[in-house]
Amino acid sequence: QEQLVESGGGSVQAGGSLRLSCAASGYTYSTNCMGWFRQAPGKEREWVSSISTAGSTYADSVKGRFTISKDNAKTVLYLQMNSLKPEDTAMYYCAAHRFSCEMLTRGTVHYWGQGTQVTVSS
Repeated sequence: QEQLVESGGGSVQAGGSLRLSCAASGYTYSTNCMGWFRQAPGKEREWVSSISTAGSTYADSVKGRFTISKDNAKTVLYLQMNSLKPEDTAMYYCAAHRFSCEMLTRGTVHYWGQGTQVTVSS
């Protein structure tokens, strides 16, 4: 059973930066796509970014400000968040799909992390 554990959330002022991490364990097979979602209070969970061997993609709302990456051993996923805005305030979730980033982007996910809170004040 794959497990995803996020860390790195916190509180920051607008314009600041945070880096989220997602440690993956319990692999029994390769997971092709990993990504990040977020959910703000009263809103639906939304896809933020994803990464696979084919490359990385971003939601328009974060493009140019956020960068997704994986370490060489491919066991830790990162999300570097720069130029943060109050509207980035949300619970951020790490996610994985065994085969398809297209499916993950649409919200079909095999594994979820427990989430880490990001709060951006103006």
